[in-house]
Amino acid sequence: MAKQQPQTKAKQTVASAPKTNTPSAAITPFIFDKTNYIIMIAGVIVILIGFALMSGGATTDRNIFPQEEIYSFRRITLAPIVIMFGFGIEIFAILKRPKE
Repeated sequence: MAKQQPQTKAKQTVASAPKTNTPSAAITPFIFDKTNYIIMIAGVIVILIGFALMSGGATTDRNIFPQEEIYSFRRITLAPIVIMFGFGIEIFAILKRPKE
């Protein structure tokens, strides 16, 4: 009788991704803090108020040009200042560092 040699089973290796301790749905922090978003919303509201101040001056008659209404202090001076102030608020909200 011939001796049977023991058959060795080859180990099968499974290629798998390296295991990490991080959860699969990692929570990414927001860039801005809650106060940054509140300041941004306030800036947008101020900008919208500026555009509302700039609107108006329409007339129903095409032959009449209401120069006093169109070139008023509110539309020529106040509204652009309010809009620029709103953009300044937006820049501040973006550059403000969140509390750590």
